[in-house]
Order: sequence, then structure tokens, then C-alpha cells
Amino acid sequence: MSSSLFTFTLKDFRAQLRRLVLTGSAVAVGVAFLVLSVGGAGALVQSYEQSAAADVGDAAVQVVPDGTEGTLPAGAAARAARVPKVTSVAERLAGHANVIAPSGRPLDDRALVTSIAADPALRWQRLDAGRWPEGPGEVVLDRESAERVGAEPGGTVRVTKADGGTADVRLTGLLDTSASAALGSQPAIGVPYAQTKTYATGVRATHLDLSVAPGADALAVAKAAKRSVGGKVSAYTHAGAVDQALQGARTLYAVVMTAALSFVLIAMAVARMVVTNTFSVVLAQRARQLALLRCVGTDRDQLLRIIRRQGLLLGALASAAGLAAGGAACALGTAAINGLADLGPIEVSLVPGPWTFGLAGVFGVLLTLWAVRKPARAAAAVPPVAALAASGSAQLPEPGSRAVREAVSVLMLVAGTGLLALGAFGGSALSLPAVTAGAILTFFAVLRYAQYLLPPLVGLLGLALRRPFGTVGRLSVQQLRANARRTAAASSAMLVGVTVAVSAVTAIGAAEGGLDSMLANRMPAVFALDTDTGRVPADAIAALRAQHGLTVTPVRTATLTVDGRKTVVAAADPAGLNPEAEGVGAARALRDGEAITLTQRRELTVSGTRLTPVTGAAALPVSLYPEATVYVTGATLDRLAPRASTVSTVLLNPAGDTGHDAARAAVDRALAPHPEIRIADTGSDADLIRSMLDRMMLVVTVLLGFSIAIAALGVAATLMLTVEERTREFGMLRAIGLAGEQLRRMLTLESVLLALTGALAGTVLGLVYGTLAARSVLMGHVSPLEALASSGGTALTILALLAATVLTGVAASVLPARRVRRMVVVDALHAA
Repeated sequence: MSSSLFTFTLKDFRAQLRRLVLTGSAVAVGVAFLVLSVGGAGALVQSYEQSAAADVGDAAVQVVPDGTEGTLPAGAAARAARVPKVTSVAERLAGHANVIAPSGRPLDDRALVTSIAADPALRWQRLDAGRWPEGPGEVVLDRESAERVGAEPGGTVRVTKADGGTADVRLTGLLDTSASAALGSQPAIGVPYAQTKTYATGVRATHLDLSVAPGADALAVAKAAKRSVGGKVSAYTHAGAVDQALQGARTLYAVVMTAALSFVLIAMAVARMVVTNTFSVVLAQRARQLALLRCVGTDRDQLLRIIRRQGLLLGALASAAGLAAGGAACALGTAAINGLADLGPIEVSLVPGPWTFGLAGVFGVLLTLWAVRKPARAAAAVPPVAALAASGSAQLPEPGSRAVREAVSVLMLVAGTGLLALGAFGGSALSLPAVTAGAILTFFAVLRYAQYLLPPLVGLLGLALRRPFGTVGRLSVQQLRANARRTAAASSAMLVGVTVAVSAVTAIGAAEGGLDSMLANRMPAVFALDTDTGRVPADAIAALRAQHGLTVTPVRTATLTVDGRKTVVAAADPAGLNPEAEGVGAARALRDGEAITLTQRRELTVSGTRLTPVTGAAALPVSLYPEATVYVTGATLDRLAPRASTVSTVLLNPAGDTGHDAARAAVDRALAPHPEIRIADTGSDADLIRSMLDRMMLVVTVLLGFSIAIAALGVAATLMLTVEERTREFGMLRAIGLAGEQLRRMLTLESVLLALTGALAGTVLGLVYGTLAARSVLMGHVSPLEALASSGGTALTILALLAATVLTGVAASVLPARRVRRMVVVDALHAA
């Protein structure tokens, strides 16, 4: 019996295979997307790993300070050089300086000064052009910084010196920092080892690179070097140093993989809905056949096994196709990236390991089996008496208790709405997670009631089609509304993809639109001065005060003993600070003897003086000066540290009607004699964050496009199945005078309506979810609606998504429309 049942399963599956091709394509796209996502995440981590490994260099042994120390002990290089079998030692020095632009002002980003080893074999940096610096007055720069100041190898460039002055030095070459994790995130200046302390401030020894004699045991030399250097250091062989550098890659891989798989799960959830809907339609059309099987002795369990085995076969074939497509796409992507992108010595591969292919295939099969489970249970419940029905199709009963389903749906809707309200208006630290959980719960409830919500929306959209499309438009709407469950099931897949896409786009767009206001409300000043010495010269402050259109607020600091620990205490006149910034109001109300601290304390003792902490403005000290943890009034600081405070920074705001650009120009004029002072500009920070959000929106839109593509396959599969079911209907329409072109147009309209209905409902839900999420992030600093209005790209992106769904609807109708046009009217009229 089991062999005959399996034989029947195979024959029946082959007979139904044409109906299930598009459904299998949805699963295949999901599996291919999974392979691509894992491969892309792996390639990103590979680039990070290779960058970290490149910074290790070629030294046979490397000595580094432990994490708590940060610098090597004095005389470490000399002691390491006396270790037996060590032939050469290079001490890596690092510090900071500034590269001066032709305008006379330093680049906004502080440059990292790195020492170039005298021994070429121990140089870990990579030279892109020119030659290495060899003597005093010679440096190399990273290519980007050289381009920003208009310098080329052989020319001169101005840099700051450790003594506060500047020097014109010869640029001998350009550093290749594309593969360096240490040098790639900021301007970089390479100087000969002996000249490092001439130009750099805050110099510290970060590594010792050791060459060893040929045949020497590197591990033994490393142990001996550790003993010889002493202090809290670690010594590694080259392989050990590389492995240590790759420690951070594991965390990065987990983060990137989690983000990638979240998009994959969304796409696979849409694929599951497509499979469930398709099998439900196919099994409903075969209700009479299933009932006949029951009449000839097939019991429910056997019927369940038949359908599940067919789901298994479909999942296996679709997963195999998806693995092949995903592998091919990864191979092509690898060739394109390594061939076209300038990655320096880094080579990446998008092709994941064999375990990924195996797990992706298993996941595709299991997903299909899970999707088939519900329609299989419904089909197994078809009674034998259904064989007497005049029609071969029937409405399958929905398994399970309806009362339980309704109760669960109502519970999710109520709980989700409560979480949305709590997250959007509660103002707690868990606002965003609360909005996310509420969105998920309410969305599942909406999906449960989709068969009641989406058909009326089809009717509303159909009102706009009656005049331009006439009879064809009315027939399209009537057909979709007559099959409410099928319409809802087909549109729901599009609903999922568009809802998530619009939610993400709306939240990112609102955050981008409210960025300036949020930064302005959080930061006490638009500009802040930064120096390597931690002291702003008095003449620079006087020059700033002499400029019109500026409000100048010096921030004085002193390192004092707070409750037994050395702590930076800050003071500033709050009258010149942004009154909307967090904590400024509390600072203006602060009295002598009171303090604002990062931590909530009832009492505070500073240098033997007891102060009263004020709550509600904990972030103020850090926003004034990054190292400060306590804020007091100027009079209190004078009492705590008489004549011992230092002006560590100056906060600047435009005064009156002065605009940002005019204020920046005034700051640059005042600080022209002080190229060592850098200017932190919240406007530049906003531009950087905005560019990151733009890239994030592009990535999110592209990744969620896979979900919309899978949903489009679901719409096409539904239409193909309805064409078979409505063959006689189409024949009658042709017989009474409807042309083949009109039938094609009718199916196209049905496809577009299915896609557009889900897309419009998803857009509404996405706007609600995204706006509430943005409100939880903006935390009341700016209205999310105002932020969206100022972010024009968001509206264009959403309109582009809606246009894409219309195009996918048109594309999904191509195959069904071609099949209808090829129908012979007489044969169609004789169809059962």
C-alpha cells in the first residue's frame, strides 16, 4: 500500500507541477536570497579580518601592552633588542597632529601620526605612491588628506608641531590606507621614527615589531621578549598576533549576520504565505478529486501524507534551484567586486561555505513543509460526500477552533495597540522595542482580518477604474470581491513586504528630517573648540569675543577628587548655551554649592567640600566637555580649585540672526593664527549622519525588494490558478463578444489591483508604524510629521515603492494573460 501511495504521490505531483512552478520560484528566490545574504555578510567580515591582519605587518614576533595599559613601558625597545635571536626591533609610536589646509585652518578631523620604521622589513604601513620618508622634514599622507589640501608627492604640506607651531614639510609619498583598520578612519601622517615626537602630541608606544634570526623558534623568542620587556605586556608570534587582531571580527560577524538574516526571515515569511495560498487554491480546486480518493478508501492520514510529500518534493526542487541561482549570483558578485572595486590587497568572496548551502536547502524544504501544513489539514477534512458536487472545486474548511483564533487575534490587537501607545508616548528607554513589539502584534492581527479589510479596499480602487476601463474594470473588481479569501491571501504577501519597507523608510526618513532639530536640541552649542593640549589660549578666546555674531562660552575644567576618585569637574556660563539643550535649564537654575553629575547620588564630596547633587540633567557635563562628569557653577569651581582651573574648550553659538555659515566664517577668521585648534561643527556631524542614513535607506529598500518580488510571484501564481478555474467563464466572455485584448486587460487589472491593494494597505500601516517608531527615537525633540515633511526623499521613496508594486502587478499578469489569449473559445466552453 505504501509503495502504491508513493507512486500516486509522484504521478499526481508531476500532474500538478505546472501549477506550482511560480510557487516554487518564490521559495527558490527566498533560498537564493538567504545564500546571498550570508555570503555578503561573510564578505564584509572577510574585509574586516584582512584589514586587521594587514595592520599586524610581517614581524615574526610582536609585543603589545595589555588593554588596561595602552602604552609600552619606557625602554621596552632596548630591552627587547637584547633578547637572543632578535635581529631587529621597531617601536611603533602613535600620536596626533593636524594637517593644515590652504585656507590656513586644520582639517576638521585630527590626524593620526604613525612612525615609519627604519628597517623596511618591519614597516607595516603600505605605500601607494612615491617613496618612504627618510629624514627630517619629510612625511607621507593618506591619499584622501593629500587631495583635500591639494598636495602631491614631491610638493610641500603644512602640519602642526608638538610645540604648537607649524612646519612646511616635503610630501614624499602617499599611504594606502584602504586596507588598514587603524589608519583608514581618519587622516594619517607617516613620519620617520626619530621625528615622531617633533610633530605629534600625546605620543605613546603601541607595539614592538621584532625580526628573528633564520631558524629561530618564534614562540620561544616571544616568551623571552615578554620576560625581558616586563610590565603588563603580551607577546605573540605572527600567527598569534593575527589571531588576536581578528577577535573583533567575531562580534562584527554576529551583528552583520543578525541584520542580514532579519531581512531573509521577512522574505521567507512572504514566501511561506505564497506557498500556503497557492496550495490552498490548488487543493480547493481539487476538492472533488480529494473526496473521490476518500470514497475509494484513502483515509485522512494517507491524504495528509500525499499532500505533505508533494510539499516536500516542491521544497526540495525549489531549494535546489535557489541554491544554484544563489551560488551563481555569489560567484558573479565575487568576480565583479574583486575586478572592479579598488580594495587594495583585500580579496573577498561572496560564496559561502558548504554548510551554508546545506542549511539553506534544508531551511527551504522545512519552510515549504510548514507552509503546506495548514492547507493539508484543511484538505484532509474534505468529506467523501463532496464527490457528488457538481463543481470540482470547493471552499476548504479552515482547521482549528474559530473562537480561539478570534480571541487570539483580539488579544494581539489590544496588546499591540497598548505597546504602540506606550512606546510612542511613554518616553522610556525601552520606547523603540515597545513600538517594535506592538507593531508585530497588531500586524499579525491585521493579517488575520485581511479577508474583511482588503476586499472593500479593492472596491474603492475599482471606483477609479470604472470610467477609464468600463466593463473590463467592473468585471475585474467583481471577480476579486467575489473571492474575498483568495484576494486577501494573494494581497497579504504584498502587504507584508510593503509594510516592512515603508515602516523602515518612514522611520529612517523621519530621523533624517529631524536630525538638525534633534542635534540642536541635544547639543548646548553649534561649534566647540578642540585642542591636543586640552587648553585654549587666552588670545584665541579674545579673538573670538571680538567677532560680531558669536556667543562665546569658555568651559573651565579642573581635575579634582570626587568621593575619593580623580574626576574632571566643569563650569561654564549657561547664559550663552542653547536653552533647548538637555540640562541647560537646570544649569541656569543651579545655585552655589549644587552640582549636576552623571550618576544619581544623594551626596557628593569634592576636594573635601560637600555639594548637593541636582537630578534631571545627567548628560550636561559630558555635552560640555567629553571628560567631565560633574558640572558646577563658576563660583563653586573657583572655591573648589582656586586658580587651578583651565579653559579646556570654548562653546560657540551664532548670535541674533547670524546664520550657520556666517558664524563659521567668523570662527575661522578669529582662529586663523591658531591652526592647532580644531572646530567641531554639529552641522558637519549632521551631514555625516545624514549620509549614513541615506545609505541605510538604500540598503533596506534593496533588501526588502526581494520580499516584494516574492509577493509578485504569489500574485502571478494566484492568477495562473484562477485562469484554470475560470476557463469556462473566459470562454463565455469571449463568446458574448469580449475580445482577447479585453480579457488580457482584465487580468492585468486584476493583477495590479491585487498588488496595489496590498501595497496601499501596507503603506498606511508602514506610515503609522514608522511614524510611531520615529517618535520614540526623536523623544519629543521634534514632531515626526514635521521631520517627514522636511525629508523629501522619503515621500519619493514611498511613491517609488508604490510604482514598483504596480509594475510588478503588470509583470505578474503577463503569463496568465498570454494563456487566456491562446484559449480556443469552443474548448473553453466545454471545460468542466
